[in-house]
Amino acid sequence: MLNDIFIKPFVDMVEAPDFLLQVLWEGLVSGILYALIALGFVLIFRSSRIFNFAQGIMVVFAALTLVGLHEMGVPAWISVGLTLAVMFVLAVTIERVVLRPLVGQPDIILFMATIGITLFLIGFGEIIFGGENKVMITEELGIPTDSVVLEPWGGLLILEQKDITAVVVAALLVGALLLFLNKTRMGRAIRALGDDHQAALSVGISLQTIWVLVWFIAGIIALVTGIAWGARAGVSFALEVIAYKALPVLMLGGLESITGAIIGGLMIGILEKVFEIYWGQPLLGGNTETWFAFVLALIVLLFRPQGLFGEKIIERV
Repeated sequence: MLNDIFIKPFVDMVEAPDFLLQVLWEGLVSGILYALIALGFVLIFRSSRIFNFAQGIMVVFAALTLVGLHEMGVPAWISVGLTLAVMFVLAVTIERVVLRPLVGQPDIILFMATIGITLFLIGFGEIIFGGENKVMITEELGIPTDSVVLEPWGGLLILEQKDITAVVVAALLVGALLLFLNKTRMGRAIRALGDDHQAALSVGISLQTIWVLVWFIAGIIALVTGIAWGARAGVSFALEVIAYKALPVLMLGGLESITGAIIGGLMIGILEKVFEIYWGQPLLGGNTETWFAFVLALIVLLFRPQGLFGEKIIERV
């Protein structure tokens, strides 16, 4: 038994390095998508102290809107633009109808409001788009669907081109987001609001404008994530469950850390895949990916409650 836990998995990795690379690649693809979703949570929490329970359904709603518009005869890339417009209208509506009237209310009230947004988007989405599974318009968007076959160490490594595209686009989006937050006036305003609400408001930063902006950015992230996940697993309301895999990423990386969201997503994506293949399937019958990330995050929280990259909170009594 001890041999199966501590020795055999590492022997298998050494004996089949090409298969290990395949596992690491699959984990990397999942991890960067987890990180994207976690970024949506982090941005909204930093700017408004709201844990956005609706981020998962925003991924589904954005993907369904894109596919639904294309099914109506709208060209693929025009559908992308219109979907972004829909996500902007959604951001403005949420700020005007939900958030603005609740300014100053306890955090739990704002959290419950995002649950209400989730339920509304589920019902509204089912009315508009129906509840059946849909196929992502991968080829129409110009996303390649072939495979790249490599032979490292004389073995076999298969890279799906749609996964390569997802990784590249996600990396570019993260890079653009970091540049926006660090180099632009509005980006610095978002960071200032996250660092100190009262100080930011006192120098004239508009809370309403920032809220609309961060919810719209979360909508852009949701659309990119919806396209990437939809290309892999189809588009349905079950996609919302995948989005909640970002929760252990937040627990691991910290609710306010953009760096933590990125690194935490990559860590969880890779580690859960490696654990599933080398320990989960041989010893536990598989399906460990459904719970491994949460157990890992719980272990981290036992020793570092603020997460690996969160700031330690010191309260003076």
